[in-house]
Amino acid sequence: MGIIEKIRAVLAKDAVLVISIFAALLSCIAVPLDAQYATYIDWHTLVLLFCLMTVVSGLRFLGVIRIMGEWVVAHMHSKVMIAAALILLTFFCSMFITNDVALITFVPFAIVVMHRASMDKYMGPVAVLMTIAANLGSMLLPMGNPQNLYLFQVSGMDMYSFVQVMAPYTIFSAVLLLIFLVVLFRKRTTADSKPLARAQATKKDQTRSRLPFRKCFCAAVYAVLFVVSICAVADVVDVYVVGVVVLVVVLLIDRKILTRIDYGLLFTFVALFVFVGNMGRIPLIHDLVSQLIGTAPVLASVVLSQVISNVPAALLLSGFTDQWQALIVGTNIGGLGTLIASMASIISFKLITTEGLVKRGEYLRTFTFYNVVFLVLLLLFYAGITWVLS
Repeated sequence: MGIIEKIRAVLAKDAVLVISIFAALLSCIAVPLDAQYATYIDWHTLVLLFCLMTVVSGLRFLGVIRIMGEWVVAHMHSKVMIAAALILLTFFCSMFITNDVALITFVPFAIVVMHRASMDKYMGPVAVLMTIAANLGSMLLPMGNPQNLYLFQVSGMDMYSFVQVMAPYTIFSAVLLLIFLVVLFRKRTTADSKPLARAQATKKDQTRSRLPFRKCFCAAVYAVLFVVSICAVADVVDVYVVGVVVLVVVLLIDRKILTRIDYGLLFTFVALFVFVGNMGRIPLIHDLVSQLIGTAPVLASVVLSQVISNVPAALLLSGFTDQWQALIVGTNIGGLGTLIASMASIISFKLITTEGLVKRGEYLRTFTFYNVVFLVLLLLFYAGITWVLS
């Protein structure tokens, strides 16, 4: 195999990782390596991602997610209802367990459910809507996503004021998601809307839906680790302690799971952290941000989020203004648009395309179209609210 073929093979396997590393290396040319690089990496996020990916991989390998998927399919009346349940489940859960965690948890679950329900042709669009649902559902509460938590803390806002600011956008987003779901299934066939088949379960099926004692024990352990990881998200327990616990427990009960984790995703985050950190130190970008934030903080938040992601945008822009409500609205809406506008979007992209059920190009086209439409509509909604309140 020649060099060109090897490069193509690597790109085909993990294009996002390769592009992220390339972008990080290019940014290193503009910003020489120094001690400040050590501050770029958000180890808290990386450890949390490792914990959640490990736990979800364990549950999936044991067949727990498959069994849950079978249960959902058995209790939903149609494919439309399954899609609605997956999207709304992600939307509401992201408010409490963060957008990243919601997608790491529910996208693998959705893959199993939709495959069981013969919904493979809807896999891409539904995954995109689940991603949008996670990003928009998470904006209601401070603990919904990292930028909310940070801006909530530095702004000194109380919970009621925060929810009051974001509630209109959250409600509007829920309505948009339902409209898009209706549009997605507008050309549905009779098979899509009719009740799903209720085949009589055979003894073999019943056996497959039961786990041996050892697997039940492991599943229970993973369930406990999942709850502990969620507590780490809420800062109830130290995330580094949880990371050590998860690693030690998995080594003791099922070390093979550690070979099934998508380490490429973790390295993608590291590369993006480096790229984002360097972007904030380039004088031209720094000066441009200063000008934008003074005149249009929401627009500046949205535009910057498209390039460096909304969490770094919140961190960067908070040093230029005290218009906290505008920053909160802008960085949340700014999570729509490009694939890197929200780190959570990269998670679902890798999860859905790694399975080979959706081609990368096809997914990116659907993702970009849906996200741009949602972004434009939410910006128009923001303009309308601003006009009414002025």
